Amino acid sequence: MYQVAVERDFIAQHYLIGGDWGEENQLHSHHYRLELELTGDSLDKHNYLVDIVEINNLLDEQVNIYKEKSLNDFPIFSNINPSIEYFSKVLCQTLNSGIKAHNIRRVSVKLWENQIAWAAYELER
Repeated sequence: MYQVAVERDFIAQHYLIGGDWGEENQLHSHHYRLELELTGDSLDKHNYLVDIVEINNLLDEQVNIYKEKSLNDFPIFSNINPSIEYFSKVLCQTLNSGIKAHNIRRVSVKLWENQIAWAAYELER
């Protein structure tokens, strides 16, 4: 299997709901690092798994949606705890829907919220 990964850094805010998590219940920022990893078993006619330019554009579009904003303000997080796990799922599903390459078999998003904590979500295509 071939794998290609691309990363982006961005800052976004959120606050947690539904529990007593102290300071996490207050609006705060995270310096997120998003890693999109694509896996497939074949290359295209140019010997690429995927067009990196296309993936870079897709990542930029997605990051720009959330960059410098509060996750809680987006309808997809309405009345839902915007945990790093849930955010990684949202990003993975959205990025997957924008990938045009037909040879991609697995899409995975790993989302770091700081230097020591990350969550991931992956799906099979």
